[in-house]
Amino acid sequence: MATYRDPAFQDRLALAAQAKQKALDKLKAKAPVDPAVLAERKAAAEAKAAAQAEKRAAKLAEKKAAQEAAAAEKAARREAELAARPVVKEKVQLTPEEQKALRDAKYAARKARK
Repeated sequence: MATYRDPAFQDRLALAAQAKQKALDKLKAKAPVDPAVLAERKAAAEAKAAAQAEKRAAKLAEKKAAQEAAAAEKAARREAELAARPVVKEKVQLTPEEQKALRDAKYAARKARK
């Protein structure tokens, strides 16, 4: 009785080459494809690609329009918030002499309380 022997590297290479040649022979044995069928397939593929490109462009335009609408809405909301805020009065800048007089008045009031 013969024992099992692992195939050597050379054996595996030969088997792979045989399998590759067999696949090539099988492919070559098929009937050649009609050029009209090839042209039809190519036209169908191009039509599909054009439809997909058009769909992508429409989707992109829709997304851009939605973003612009959102930005316009945000700007309008911001304008409404700014209009609703109470008007803040500007601080009056006092001259150094007026600041000194105010400080002296506070000091005098503090002295008077004691």
